[in-house]
Order: sequence, then structure tokens, then C-alpha cells
Amino acid sequence: MRTLLTKLNLIITISLVVIVANGQAPLDGYLQEGLKNNLVLQQKNIALDKALVALKIANGMFSPSLTLLGNYTTGDGGRSISFPVGDLLNPVYSTLNQITGTENFPTIENVNQNFFPRDFYDVRARASMPLVNTDLVYNRKIKAQQTVLQETEINVYKRELIRNIKVAYYNYLAAQQVVKIYESALARAAEGKRVNESLLENGKGLPAYILRSQSELENINAQLADAERQVINARLYFNFLLNRDADAVIESTDEVSWDDEPISIAQTREELTQVQTANLIQQDVLAMTRMFWMPRISGFIDVGAQAEQMRYNKNAHYYLLGLQLEMPLFAGFTNRNKIAQSRLEVKHTELTLQQTSRQLNLSAETARNAYLTAQQNYSSAQKQFEAVQSYQRLIEKGYKEGVNTFIEAVDARTQLTSAQLQLTLNRYRARIALANLERENASFNLN
Repeated sequence: MRTLLTKLNLIITISLVVIVANGQAPLDGYLQEGLKNNLVLQQKNIALDKALVALKIANGMFSPSLTLLGNYTTGDGGRSISFPVGDLLNPVYSTLNQITGTENFPTIENVNQNFFPRDFYDVRARASMPLVNTDLVYNRKIKAQQTVLQETEINVYKRELIRNIKVAYYNYLAAQQVVKIYESALARAAEGKRVNESLLENGKGLPAYILRSQSELENINAQLADAERQVINARLYFNFLLNRDADAVIESTDEVSWDDEPISIAQTREELTQVQTANLIQQDVLAMTRMFWMPRISGFIDVGAQAEQMRYNKNAHYYLLGLQLEMPLFAGFTNRNKIAQSRLEVKHTELTLQQTSRQLNLSAETARNAYLTAQQNYSSAQKQFEAVQSYQRLIEKGYKEGVNTFIEAVDARTQLTSAQLQLTLNRYRARIALANLERENASFNLN
């Protein structure tokens, strides 16, 4: 017998786990859909891709670059320089011709050379590479930190989106339950009117009771219409978060288990990581600014060809090696002021980190207290509903038997509806409070 009971308990436990898992399945699926389709999250993912591309660009600045350069120039006039080679060499050539009795040494003209080249081309391939440049080193570090900053911002928005989807889903479920409660209240009111009509026919009731019952029905109908509009609004907002059609159907399988869930221990919040990363960026900026005096050295090599009259032969080939040095000496104390400015930015982010940490601790503790209060309110609402439900059954029975008055019966129905509403609202308020606590503790596993 004990073995059979043990097996039955095991089967019941497994069944409850499956039921709870099925109850959570729709919400889990909606969370995945929201993380996939939300437009703002897609925009932030694009911003992360841009940050990654910027990091690749920063890494590429350390690699050699190869450039093809070319130019063609021609001109005439302007300044020129004269070379009297004819005046210098013609007398010598004439003497040599007389001595040798030949004409081997011709007469040459003086040269007048313009500064402008004529039909001159220069085509070359230049390979250059930075050899010493601290700015590139710190720029790469800053770009890497900015990538981390963007990733953290995405996680922050994911947590906000998850919380908003959960809250919207619970609000939708609550709105549906409110509609059901008013429908139930409407049925009870209609039954009360039927009882009054029956009593009036038997000479035991009053026409005023029927009028009062009709008024009660109209009041509940108005509340029911408002509750149905709340369902529509809740559905619109929920589908908006998931980037779905406004009229898309929401699977409203209610959760089965509402037992107290353990409160997760707060993890490191992404907001703190954001401020810490911003502080690291400012420290890198300060270090880069302090290194303003470091020389920047780069090397290059040109391989190409140049000649006039568009001629091309082996004499046109050339190569050119070189180093470039850049070292600032004085810039009107701007570098010193930039260092002071960077120090202030570092100090500002350090104070922001302290303030953010205190604010997050406060919000986490406040969310925890709100969750505990919501749990207590839900527990109290359960007990109140049980008492009101028993009270309404007794009053309704007594009214039919002529023991209780019509006013007591109406009041009992009103109290039952109010207790049902409070139980439902406190039920989902507890779930919303848990979603807020989960957000403040960053306890939801984003992976």
C-alpha cells in the first residue's frame, strides 16, 4: 500500500511539473519572439554591428597600406634657367676639329630650361606603414571598449523588454479574468432578478426589487464593456512589443502554479558595467592625451616610373625609401588643457559609478519589498474571497427562504464580485512584482 501511494505521489508530482511547464510555455515562446522581432532591439543590434566594424577599422590601421599614385604634367613659360653650354664648349669643339681635321665635334646651342616639365608622367605604387603611433594603440582600446558598451546596452534593453513583455502578458491575463468575473456577476444578477420575479408572481416580492435588479444588471453590463475594452488595449500593447499584427491572437493559457518563488540573489547589473566601461574609456582617453609628446614615425617605399615625352624604358624605373617623423613641440598649451579636461571626465564617471550603484541597490531593495507586499496581499485576498464566497452562499440561501433581505443579497453579490476582482488583481500584481524584482536583480538568464 505504501509503495502504491509513493508511486501515485510521484505521478502527481510529475504531472504538476508538466502542467506548470505547459503553463509557462506560451510566455517563454513570446519572450523568444519578442527578443527576435522587437524593432528597437534590431536597431541596437545594428549599432553593435557598426561598433564591431569600427573596431575592425581600428585594427586595420596597424597594417601596411598600398596605394597607386600617378600624375601627368606639362607646361611652358614662366621662370627658366639658362645654361651657356654652347658658349663654353663651342670654342673647344672648334679647336678640336681644327686639330683633328674633322667635323666630329659639332656646334651646340645654349640651353634655356623652363621650370615647368613638358609631357612629364610619374606613376608609382606606395606602400606605407605606421611604425610608432601611440594614438593608434589607444584608439583600438577605445573602440574595443565601445563594442563592450554597445553589447551591454543591448542586454540592458533585453531585460527591459523581457520585463515589459511579462507585465503586458500578465495584464492581458488579468483583463481576461476580469471579463470572466463580470460575466459571472452578470449571471448571478440575472438569477437574482429571476428569483425576484418569481417571488413577485407568488405575492412575496416587490416591484421595486425587480427595478433594483435591472439597475444592477445595467451597471454590471457597463463594467463588462469597459473590461472588454481593457482586454483589447492589453492585446494591442502586447502585440506591439512583439512587433506582431495588432489583432494577433494571444495564447492565454493561465499558469497553474502560483506558489512563492525564491528571490534570486542580485547579480552584477549591466548598468554598472556600462558606467565601468565608460570610465575605462575615459581613462584610455586620458592616457592617450598624456602621450601627446610621443613622436609618430611611419615608413614608406615608392616603386614606379617617370619620364618626359611619355617615354618608357629601363631608365624610367625608380624606387624611393623614406621615414616620416612628426613630433609636436608647442600648441598654445592646448594639450595641457586637454589633459585637465580628461581628468575631469574620469572623475565624473567615477562619481556616476558610485551614484548608479547606490540607485540600483535602492531599486532592488524596493522591488523586493514590493514583491513581499504583493505576496501578502494575494494571500489576504485568498482568505477574504473564501470568507465572502461562503457569506454570499448563506445570504443567497437565506434570501430565498425569506430570512435575509433583498439589500443583503445584493450587498453579498457585490462583495463577492469585489473579492473576486481583488483576488485576480492581487494574483497578477504578485507576478508583475516578481517580474520587476527579476529585472532589478538581473536574474533572468539571457542565454
